[in-house]
Amino acid sequence: MRLAKYLFKRLIIVFITLFILVSIVFLMFRVIPGDPVSMFIDSGLDAESQQLMMKLYGLDKPIPEQYIIYMKNLFRGDLGNSFTYGKSVVEVISERFLNTLVLTLTSLMIAFTLGIKTGSFLAWHRNSKIDLVGTILALIVRCAPVFWTGMILLSIFAFKLEWLPLGGMTSVGQNFTGFWDKILSLDFLKHLILPAITSALYSMATPTLLMRTSMLEVIKEDYIELAYAKGIPEKKVRRRHAMRTALLPVVTIFAVQAGLAIGGSVLVETVFRWPGMGREIVLAVSSRDYPMAQGAFLFIGFATIVFNLIADVLYAYLDPRVSLG
Repeated sequence: MRLAKYLFKRLIIVFITLFILVSIVFLMFRVIPGDPVSMFIDSGLDAESQQLMMKLYGLDKPIPEQYIIYMKNLFRGDLGNSFTYGKSVVEVISERFLNTLVLTLTSLMIAFTLGIKTGSFLAWHRNSKIDLVGTILALIVRCAPVFWTGMILLSIFAFKLEWLPLGGMTSVGQNFTGFWDKILSLDFLKHLILPAITSALYSMATPTLLMRTSMLEVIKEDYIELAYAKGIPEKKVRRRHAMRTALLPVVTIFAVQAGLAIGGSVLVETVFRWPGMGREIVLAVSSRDYPMAQGAFLFIGFATIVFNLIADVLYAYLDPRVSLG
């Protein structure tokens, strides 16, 4: 009952946050300096044609009226049509979001799997040279710009060694019958390796350092000493007793990292020409595809809010110490 009440309160906050997000995105493209026509209507058109375009897209109306129309369309799931693709923004975004989701979840699985094991190992060898070097390396990789890391990997494995593709999601000429047929193909996996590793290296520091800190707290507990007193081997003590307890904060931070990774995928997708949400925003802004840019911002913001909600609920469910009031 308390968890249901907590969830209800969190959902109210989510709806308020979404309303603010939608309002900011709406105003962001309309209050910038200059004529809004210049954002998405070819300046080469004559004045009469530009006025017709503004009337067609409802930009000749006052901003409050535009806002009401925009909200009504949004509740119907209508984000308009893309100027670049000539089809529904929702249709284009749905495909791009799946591409981003595959890349994000793959990179996070790599980052958290390696981060949990590395953080546990460093904590078990605390105050040693291995611990010091590992912690410093984790911070260095985290501080390195993700686009720089991506270009380094591209220059080594794509340009010099020619082991992996230069970019994109599939090779030219490849035909697939469906989404699952595509992502399970060897060609797709080859294209996924470099962007996934680049994103994973950037994200790995968080679970590594968090797991290390959590483990350092756990290994001080009495039940760890009791396990040793029972004669349980060190590896089993670390895996079955210490790691399982220390995993709680790491598991809950996964959802937060997923939201951040989706929102921060712009650089990785641009460097590797990955047709996802991040790259689509860059293309939409550069080509002045106003509905697509607006829809992409909304979609990424919504995904980030949902993943943060999952993190809050998961933490409250797994950790009884969290106040549900």
